[in-house]
Amino acid sequence: MQTEANTNKDLSFDDFKTEVLNDYKVAVTSRECSLLGRREVLTGKAKFGIFGDGKEVPQLAMAKAFKNGDFRSGYYRDQTFMMAIGQLTIQQFFAGLYANTDLSQEPMSAGRQMGGHFATHSLDANGNWNNLTQQKNSSSDISPTAGQMPRLLGLAQASKIYRNVKGIDTTNFSVEGNEVAWGTIGNASTSEGLFFETINAAGVLQVPMVISVWDDEYGISVHARHQTTKENISEILKGFQRDKNANGYEILRVKGWDYANLIATYEEASKIAREEHVPVLIHVNELTQPQGHSTSGSHERYKDKARLNWEAQNDCNVKMRTWLIDNNIATDEELQTIEKNIKKQVRDAKKAAWTNYLEPALAEKNEIVSLLQTVANSSPNKVFIEKIVNELEDSKEPNRKDAVQAARKALRYVISENTSEKQQLLDWIDAFFEKVQPLYSSDLYNDSESAAIHVKEVKPTYTDDNETVDGRVVLRENFDYIFNNYPETLVFGEDAGNIGDVNQGLEGLQEKYGELRVADAGIREATILGQGIGMAMRGLRPIAEIQYLDYIMYALQIISDDLATLRYRTKGRQKAPLIIRTRGHRLEGIWHSGSQMGGVLNLVRGIHVLVPRDMTKAAGFYNTLLQSDEPALVVECLNGYRLKEQLPSNIGEFKTPIGVVETVKEGEDITLVSYGSTLRIVQQAAKELAEVGINAEIIDVQSLLPFDLNHDIVKSVQKTNRLMVIDEDVPGGASAYILDQVLNKQEAFKFLDSQPKTLAAKPHRPAYGTDGDYFSKPSVEDVFEAIYDVMHEASPSTYPKLR
Repeated sequence: MQTEANTNKDLSFDDFKTEVLNDYKVAVTSRECSLLGRREVLTGKAKFGIFGDGKEVPQLAMAKAFKNGDFRSGYYRDQTFMMAIGQLTIQQFFAGLYANTDLSQEPMSAGRQMGGHFATHSLDANGNWNNLTQQKNSSSDISPTAGQMPRLLGLAQASKIYRNVKGIDTTNFSVEGNEVAWGTIGNASTSEGLFFETINAAGVLQVPMVISVWDDEYGISVHARHQTTKENISEILKGFQRDKNANGYEILRVKGWDYANLIATYEEASKIAREEHVPVLIHVNELTQPQGHSTSGSHERYKDKARLNWEAQNDCNVKMRTWLIDNNIATDEELQTIEKNIKKQVRDAKKAAWTNYLEPALAEKNEIVSLLQTVANSSPNKVFIEKIVNELEDSKEPNRKDAVQAARKALRYVISENTSEKQQLLDWIDAFFEKVQPLYSSDLYNDSESAAIHVKEVKPTYTDDNETVDGRVVLRENFDYIFNNYPETLVFGEDAGNIGDVNQGLEGLQEKYGELRVADAGIREATILGQGIGMAMRGLRPIAEIQYLDYIMYALQIISDDLATLRYRTKGRQKAPLIIRTRGHRLEGIWHSGSQMGGVLNLVRGIHVLVPRDMTKAAGFYNTLLQSDEPALVVECLNGYRLKEQLPSNIGEFKTPIGVVETVKEGEDITLVSYGSTLRIVQQAAKELAEVGINAEIIDVQSLLPFDLNHDIVKSVQKTNRLMVIDEDVPGGASAYILDQVLNKQEAFKFLDSQPKTLAAKPHRPAYGTDGDYFSKPSVEDVFEAIYDVMHEASPSTYPKLR
């Protein structure tokens, strides 16, 4: 089904006719998939449908300009493009609609995303990079509108880095930076802030990026007059047009039904972006959406008769069909034959996809029906079990849950029995979940031996003459080692370049390694993250710096929806090993206090969250992460850059283990668990507690995601029989997460002689100033008194009431 541009200028008419008719076949095929797909949803075979009808012809033109090595970052209406580049078959389209969990049949996400979300495989089955320069690439789509835009920026910037930075091994990733990143977005979604942030950043960076705006005048049911100033996105972006005096964009406009001009426009855009590394915006207007926004409603509810008539007449497929006849490329009869054949192809492929989807569910249904009949025959509750069997047998098109649901319900009727048949039922249920659950839950993290959790600890080494320096110097020297030994690494962020970051952890490194590898960025956190995601998806090892943890809120949607889900939503066939560097804790004021950890933990499952207590530990985390291929957030202690640390002798080589806690003080009376800057508060309190005879054990969490993989905290609780978690997040935030891990996952409740406690900050954000900090977050006195109170409850005579 793939459509390729023929660059032969002496193309014969017969060859031209063949190529154009092939394009029309792709457009008609895509449209038939949309029409039949909607019916499949309305009959209940699929859960939801959102389709690319009305956008077929411009996507054909985009596909012709799209080369091997290029990347797409699009949205959920690009099915025609994916078919045209040979990365989506009819059967795969329907496999996605039905949520087939077999990656060989549904290669986009193995049923983890709804239909219309597309991807290609950047990795092989073993997690190794494919040669991206020899294939057409699509980064994995996400649903949030405009959420694809930040990633697009990074995919384009990778070409700039590969073209201009020497020493990088470009094998598998780039051919002299000639690759273009192609973005697609609906006209209404250009109202999102992420769109405008990306537009501005790409204009500043001058990267090879082509953005197509599919304009059908509506966003769901809302007309463009409510969406866009002047109802025209290219009109209001005129100020971005480049000229002889200033860099900017090339802005092109073309009608979405004009096949010939579309091809010329996309060829021009490709040439500009590919050769000049200039971003291009193509405003494709006069498009239609024949079936409305999605299967959730009908567009007849919000479009008047005049608009519906206009859409019928100006449908891009209809216009292309008329153009073919008017230019004597095909007759009406020839096109009718093509269309009839395609209808049959689509129906047949849909039927095959449905058969393949049902096959495992039917097999499992037959298995459990047979087993349950055996169980019923041996049980006093036979009549009840047979009712379950009959209901299951009546299901002609079962889901996979139906079989195990029946098995689990039947198990209740044999709960008091002790038979071999019951054991077979138990074994079947266990085997079912062992086989099926991974189809829905695998690949959230790297599960292979190359995972970061398998990188062995290498301790920092010291000699008698090791220099004592500010903590920031440890970081600076370690980053110097990283950039010198890993040419594919780069760092960028607000103040990261010229001044070497606000805390001087990158001091002097821009001058040494250049402005492309140690770079300043604008105040635009979401696209800083997008730069990192896109470049990491193309084989680079970026470090995206967010100045403070508080500001990560601007980028949290991108981290949560895009970065954290990438490996999962592609079932391990794409990755973005981005390192996010930030700093937080213990500054002063509502927006410089780093108190969002609980929210972060709950929204970024899929990346590592690391909370080093000092800069040596932080540097060790960076070294560990570069030995693996997983994304991570590293939160440095904001008040630790000027604290003194010894400079290790093995800079760049020591590694802090991920998912491993550290006992920083041994004791036998109570286990204290904390991390980051708060740990210093706890350590001071422990010294003062020792003066009244309380010997506390202190454990530094170090890594919140993953958390204490060796279950060392429960071993401590088993010794002390008491537990307190101290954290500067709000109550119910990170402290509640830690307590859940220790009590429920590690089952520490078995060893407790006292109620487990948490000590967190106040529910509000920290107030400004030294006193604001003292009265907002746990102080040494708070920690002392909270621990003393636990010991008083345990032994009132030994520890009389304090207050």
